[in-house]
Amino acid sequence: MSASAPPPDDSTAATHAGHAGHAGHAHDHAHGHHDHDHAPSVSARNERVVLAALILTASFMVVEVIGGLISGSLALIADAGHMLTDAAALALAWLGFRIGRRASDARRTFGYMRLEVLAGLINALTLFALVAWIFWEAFHRLRSPGEVLAGPMLAVATVGLLVNIVVFWILHRGDRDHVNIRGAMVHVLGDLLGSVAAIVAAVVIHFTGWMAIDPILSALVCLLILRSAWALLRGAFHILMEGAPPDLDVDALRRYLLDEIPGVAEVQHVHVWSITSGRVLATLELGVADDAAPGVTVTAVKHALAERFGIGHATVEVLHDTGVRCALDRAPDAPEHPH
Repeated sequence: MSASAPPPDDSTAATHAGHAGHAGHAHDHAHGHHDHDHAPSVSARNERVVLAALILTASFMVVEVIGGLISGSLALIADAGHMLTDAAALALAWLGFRIGRRASDARRTFGYMRLEVLAGLINALTLFALVAWIFWEAFHRLRSPGEVLAGPMLAVATVGLLVNIVVFWILHRGDRDHVNIRGAMVHVLGDLLGSVAAIVAAVVIHFTGWMAIDPILSALVCLLILRSAWALLRGAFHILMEGAPPDLDVDALRRYLLDEIPGVAEVQHVHVWSITSGRVLATLELGVADDAAPGVTVTAVKHALAERFGIGHATVEVLHDTGVRCALDRAPDAPEHPH
C-alpha cells in the first residue's frame, strides 16, 4: 500500500430522514454519494512495462528449453519452466490491466478490478506447482545422475542471467506497489537466481565432473522461490478475503476520528478492505453531536479518511440519536440494528 493517500472523493453527504429502526426508534442516515467511476485508473506505462517484459521472457524461454534439452541440465530446464510461468504470469497481469480498465456496469458495480488480484493468486499457485515439479525431478536426478554438458549449459545460463536482469529492470520501472507488478518481479527474481544456480552448476561440472550439483542447486533455488511465492499468495488471499490493509490500524482510525474530527460523538461498525491493490474502501456508522451539522461532519470524516489513512472511497451512515443507539448496543437482548 502506498504511503501517500489518494485525494478524497468529490462527493456530498445527504441526510435521509424517516428510516425506522428497531424498538420503534427513528434514525436519520447520511450516505456519501459518489459521482466518480469505480473503474481503476490503470497506468498505460504499467501495461507497456508488462508487455515488454512478456515479449522478452517468452522469446528467451524457447532458447532456454532448447539449451536445457541439448545440455541435459535440470537447472536449465527448471529455469525454462519457471520462465514459462513467468510468461503466463505476465500475460495474466497484462490482461488484468486491460480488462480491469473496463467501466463498471449494473452487474459489476466495481468493474473488473479484482481480476488483477486473481491474476496475482494464479501467479503464486503456478510457482508452488513449479517448485513441486523441480523437487520431484531433483530427487530422481540425485538417485541416478545423468550426463550434463557444461559448455552449452554455461552459455545459455549466462545469456539467461542477462535477460532476466533486463526484464527485472523493465518491471522495476513500473508501479512496484501493484500486486501484479510485484508478482511478476517475484517470478523474474526466481528466474534470475535460477540462472545464477545454473552458471555455478556448469562451472562445478566443468572443473570437477560432479553431476549431482545440478539437481542440488535447483532444489536450493526452489526454497528461495517458495518463500516469495508464499508472501505473494498470502497478499492476494488477504485482499480476496477483504481483510483490512496490513498497514492500517482500524482501532487507531476510530480513535483518530473521535479525538480529532469536530462533531464526531461515536464511531461504530468500521469495515475497511481493498478491492484491489491500492484501492481501499470503508464503511462506518457515525454518531454526530447534537450541535454539529451532519453534512459538514461527514465531509470532514471522509477527507480525514482519504488524507490520513489512504481511503479514497468511504460510505458513512449518520446516526443522530446516539444516546438511544448506545443504549441499544449495551442491552443484552437488543435486536440487531439493520445496516
